[in-house]
Amino acid sequence: MGAGIVGAAIARELAVAGVSVTVLDRSASAGGTSSAGEGNLLVSDKGPGAELALALRSLTLWRSLLSDLSDIEYEAKGGLVVATTAAGAAALHEFAALQRAAGVSSSVVDGLSYEPDLNPDHAAAVFYPQDAQVQPALATEALLASARRHGCVVEQGVEVLGPLKIGERLAGVVTSSGSISCDHVVVAAGPWSGEVAARLGVSLPVRPRRGTILVTTRMRQRIHHKVYDADYVGAVGSNDAALQTSSVVESTAAGTVLIGSSRERRGFDSRIEARVLSAVAAKALVLFPFLADVAVMRAYGGFRPYVPDHLPVIGPDPRLPGLWHATGHEGAGIVLSTATGELLGDLMLNRPPHVDAAAFAADRPSLRE
Repeated sequence: MGAGIVGAAIARELAVAGVSVTVLDRSASAGGTSSAGEGNLLVSDKGPGAELALALRSLTLWRSLLSDLSDIEYEAKGGLVVATTAAGAAALHEFAALQRAAGVSSSVVDGLSYEPDLNPDHAAAVFYPQDAQVQPALATEALLASARRHGCVVEQGVEVLGPLKIGERLAGVVTSSGSISCDHVVVAAGPWSGEVAARLGVSLPVRPRRGTILVTTRMRQRIHHKVYDADYVGAVGSNDAALQTSSVVESTAAGTVLIGSSRERRGFDSRIEARVLSAVAAKALVLFPFLADVAVMRAYGGFRPYVPDHLPVIGPDPRLPGLWHATGHEGAGIVLSTATGELLGDLMLNRPPHVDAAAFAADRPSLRE
C-alpha cells in the first residue's frame, strides 16, 4: 500500500509478473515524499555496500524501463562532487577510490571545465557519469500507468485502519472503504510506514526526516550537471536529529534551478522556515556565487523515511506472516525504487534475487533503535 514511487515500482513489477495487485493510498498518487524531492538517480553519494549495489542495479533498470514509460524527463546529466577545502578534497578522493573499486565510474576533473560558473576557489572535483535525474511525480505516474496496463488497480483516498487476519496470518486489511482480503500486504508508505505498520500490529522504526528545497526563477542554463559539495555524503549518513545542510544545485528541464538540501528530524512539522532557507542558500553560494543575483520564486519541503541504520527495509516481516515492507529509503527512494520493486518481487515469487537481500531484512539487528 502506498502510491508513491516505491509502491508504484513494486506494483508494476508484480503486475508484469501476472500477480493481481491493488494499490491503496489515503491521498493521491505521488502525493507525499515522491513529489517533494529532486528526482535524484545517484550513485555518487553511496559508499561500498548493500545500498550501492541496489543503486547500481536500479540505474540499469531505469534505463531499461525508458521505452515502456511515458516522458519522465530522464536526464543522464552526470554528477559533479566538489570539495571546497583541502581536507575535504583528500576525503573526496579517498571516497571516490573506494567507490571505483565497488563498480562506480568516476574521474578527478577540472571543475571549471564542467561548470564554468563554479567558484574558481574550489579545492577538488570528481565527476560521476552514471548519475542521472527524473521528474519524480511524472516517473511515479508513469510506473503506475504501466502497472495499470498489466491489470493493477489503484484506489486513492483509501486509508488502512487495521489488519484482517486468519489465525496468526495477515490476510488483508480493514480500510476506510471496507475490508480487502489478499495473500500478501506490502507496506510502502514512505515516512508514514511506521504508523501503518503499527496499525497492522508490528513495530517498525521508520521516522520522518524533513528536507527543504529552493526553486529559482527561470534562466538560461548555467548549471549543466547535478553539483553538490562533498559534505552532502556526511549529511546523508548522519543520525543527528538537528538541522544539517549541504549544497546540492542543479538545473531542471523547465529552466529553473533547484537548491538543496537540508535534513532535520522534527516529526511531521511541515513549516517552511527562514532559518533553513537561509542556511541552504548560503551553502549554495559557496559553489555558485552568481546565484546571489538570482531570484527565488518558491520553496517546498517533504519528509524522507529515515531508519536508524540508513538502509531500506525490503522483504517479509517474520513477526506477521503475510506482511511485507518496502520503506526506509530516506532520500534515495527515487533511484532505489526500481530495484526495490524487483527485489521484493524476487522474494515474493521465489526468484533468484539480483542483489543480496539479507542487508535489507526487517529483523536485522542494526534496525533496532
